[in-house]
Amino acid sequence: MNHLEHIFAAKLLHVKAIKLQPEQPFTWASGWKSPFYCDNRKTLSFPDLRSFVKIELTRVILENFPDCDAVAGVATGAIAQGALVADMLGKPFVYVRSKPKDHGLENLIEGELKAGQKVVVVEDLISTGGSSLKAVEAIRQAGCEVLGMVASYTYGFDVAVQAFAKAGVRLLTLTNYEAVLAAALETGYITEAQVPLLHEWRANPAAWQK
Repeated sequence: MNHLEHIFAAKLLHVKAIKLQPEQPFTWASGWKSPFYCDNRKTLSFPDLRSFVKIELTRVILENFPDCDAVAGVATGAIAQGALVADMLGKPFVYVRSKPKDHGLENLIEGELKAGQKVVVVEDLISTGGSSLKAVEAIRQAGCEVLGMVASYTYGFDVAVQAFAKAGVRLLTLTNYEAVLAAALETGYITEAQVPLLHEWRANPAAWQK
């Protein structure tokens, strides 16, 4: 774990963008039961934290994808973050819908990409990676090269790691599950006794029940 991962994890816990409830699990949109919930969109309401995310995501892109021609956000969670990053980089911005509009031009990608452009995708969080990689495929279908993806947070599920490897997409995140647990323990948000349950959930989230 690096210093940035720990700092950002603590910031997310502080503003309650991440919540841990081992004894009272959340229900995700997928139907999965989870003791862990992450909503990075909440960072947009805190100017200092919003700037932190913008600056750090921009830094990651500059250091790892210097040939970036354009930035793409994944709807809806990463539209704002992606636009902020694109503005700081001075690059074109588009966002990718989960499915084409059912009216008008029926766009899947909103904005303008030119064939041959090298694109970095911005995501807010990575769970299974399914919706994120659908966005990657849409950009590739538009004739562009995806250099990689940057995100604020990843749960680090095996299914996502395997999916990104299979798709040939490099993923870089500001923080992750391990850093959040360390920060949560350090601040007394959770106890050592609750950690095994969280690890059990992360090992097989689709089948986990409290």
